[in-house]
Amino acid sequence: MNAVDVVARFQKAFDAQDVDAIMAAMTPDCVFEDTSPPDGTRHVGADAVRAVWDALFRESPDGAFRTEEVVAVGDRVVARWRYDWVDGHVRGVDLFTVRDGLVAEKRAYVKG
Repeated sequence: MNAVDVVARFQKAFDAQDVDAIMAAMTPDCVFEDTSPPDGTRHVGADAVRAVWDALFRESPDGAFRTEEVVAVGDRVVARWRYDWVDGHVRGVDLFTVRDGLVAEKRAYVKG
């Protein structure tokens, strides 16, 4: 499976807010860097990353990401997206690193 397909699998699970499927698409030692200012918070390992997804979907059940563009170079994938919620939206990018057919790292950045 190429890197774009790996990220597409991850994004499909994310769009469905299926935390089990999201985590199945990530390595056990995965890293997620969120968008909190000023530099984002780094979450390391499956348990820590799972907790972030659980909280996100619990706090924003109506939120929806829409992928606008995907660019890949080797094991790196950049996904440009828009996140909509009830009374607003934000745009950003995710920088993915893929390893052994799974997402090993997801670093998120927003315009703002």
